[in-house]
Amino acid sequence: MNNEGEEIKKLFKELNSQPKHSFPKKRQPFNAPIKPGAYIILKNERVLHVGKTLSGIQNRLKNHLYGNSSFTEKYLNGRGETLRKDGYTYQYLVVENPRKLALLEAYAIGRLCPEHIGLGT
Repeated sequence: MNNEGEEIKKLFKELNSQPKHSFPKKRQPFNAPIKPGAYIILKNERVLHVGKTLSGIQNRLKNHLYGNSSFTEKYLNGRGETLRKDGYTYQYLVVENPRKLALLEAYAIGRLCPEHIGLGT
């Protein structure tokens, strides 16, 4: 594996070892930055979705929570508020380099095999 591949592998390990945060209850703040990065959504340790965003991790997680994503539409049947229930958590890692971010998302999807994959359709 080349140096870039090794770096992506390290970033994956770092993402996977980040603390798990519960989705906030109504009118509670998100524990996520408004910076680009990768994230994992889980339910009771089961990986549901892996994603990336350039516009801010907090913004993207809010999109999922408020029903503005294919994950919410297709996997949660349009009910993003389901993420507020017990057992649903997220992890994130800030990654500002767009190439590394794209490679990290691809690597994480391949390694974790999430139940939902956004296919861009």
